[in-house]
Amino acid sequence: MSHLTIEQIAVLSDNYIHLLHEPESGATAVVDPAVAPPVLELLAAKGWGLTHILCTHHHGDHTGGNLDLKKATGAQVVGARKDAERIPGIDLEVGEGDTFLLGHAAAMVFETPGHTSGHIAFWFPDSAALFCGDTLFSLGCGRLFEGTADQMWASLAKLRDLPDHTNIYCAHEYTAANGRFAKVLDRDNPALKARIEQVARLNAQGRSSIPTTMEDERATNPFLRADRADIAQAVGLPPGTPPAQVFAELRRRKDVF
Repeated sequence: MSHLTIEQIAVLSDNYIHLLHEPESGATAVVDPAVAPPVLELLAAKGWGLTHILCTHHHGDHTGGNLDLKKATGAQVVGARKDAERIPGIDLEVGEGDTFLLGHAAAMVFETPGHTSGHIAFWFPDSAALFCGDTLFSLGCGRLFEGTADQMWASLAKLRDLPDHTNIYCAHEYTAANGRFAKVLDRDNPALKARIEQVARLNAQGRSSIPTTMEDERATNPFLRADRADIAQAVGLPPGTPPAQVFAELRRRKDVF
């Protein structure tokens, strides 16, 4: 069992890059590097050598630093087997059920299509850490650029089954905006109210709202509760409506909110 040291880097307007350091072996990975310079700066400050670049999906704000980092460090690029042709510099292709080793820390790979057709997530159970890119956000989820509502609901349901204490390291700071949408649907949810107030305090202090936890997301994120009658009712659908259909209406409303 090896516990990762995790560092967060805020870049662009609202992206998060995460550095993962496994102290026993010295192995270090970066997740979804939009740009290279701040990653190289933090690596130098920490005295860490980059060994791996983990990509949840192909979008440029998640892979823009791949080639520069690979050139500077020789790090191995890890990405989805089903999307290998769109991951810059890919060396190691992974998919559902695979295990990726970062030194002595093992991650399970989940395929989570919806935002893109080849999206994946990395879960390090010993560190209770999920790196889910743009599939699951705090109080929200990613847009359906390539996948279907059925696919995204299945992906979210898969991630929802992870333990309560799982820390969710998503790739964007969207929590406040997601909260404004969620409270329209779920005004009487005390957990949601408390989360929105917490995020407002964090934002006022210039602090990140990420990571969130799976326990908190199950209690507050409407996109994880599309199988509940009260959420269906909130979007004008009757009890018994298939969850993927409820999810589709939630996503449609969020897209125009």
